[in-house]
Amino acid sequence: MHSESHLLERVSWLRAAVLGANDGIVSTASLVVGVAAAATSQETILLTAFAGLVAGSMSMAAGEYVSVSSQADSEKAERAKEAWELEHQPKAERLELISIYKNRGLTADLAAQVADQMTAHDALGTHLRDELGLTKHFSAKPLQAAAASALAFAAGAVLPVILAALLKGEMLIWIVSGAALLLLALLGAAGAILGGAPILRPVVRVTFWGAAAMALTAAIGSIFGAVIA
Repeated sequence: MHSESHLLERVSWLRAAVLGANDGIVSTASLVVGVAAAATSQETILLTAFAGLVAGSMSMAAGEYVSVSSQADSEKAERAKEAWELEHQPKAERLELISIYKNRGLTADLAAQVADQMTAHDALGTHLRDELGLTKHFSAKPLQAAAASALAFAAGAVLPVILAALLKGEMLIWIVSGAALLLLALLGAAGAILGGAPILRPVVRVTFWGAAAMALTAAIGSIFGAVIA
């Protein structure tokens, strides 16, 4: 038996993991750089970084769970609607399925045969897949998405936290910025490879916005640090 594993099957968890890690790196590194630029104590910088890791992980998990749960609710409603239509309007649903197969290139007779055989095998599953595009590979999984986002954010945020505990002053700012940009580039490349996409554009995109975020927070930190001082 020939078995295939397609890249699109990874889309749901890959999206959550990449977004979570990207946010973990950018937001936590930006916090560290911004607070360090304000010339605050190392204890304050470390506390800020750790608080950012915890708060960011929980925020990503909650946001992803709510978002994907809404998608799951919509899918559930569509399943219920389709099940009702199959029970109460079987002839109309049969014609709809035949029309779908005809539009895909089958002759009218063959489309009718395929529709009848697929309906006999799994009527609801056939209509969900061919009429609505719902399959098990793309079904919403709120808990999986939330866990992937939280863990990915924490994984991305942990290096800035460690560096905040080990370094101080301008050295901290430059090393955190450089390490964050390197991690963002690696993350962009890994996401592109796993998704089967070209590498250069994602790498440039993610490093550009990461650098912009850190530069802006460093500028704000310097301004407020000077004002407070």
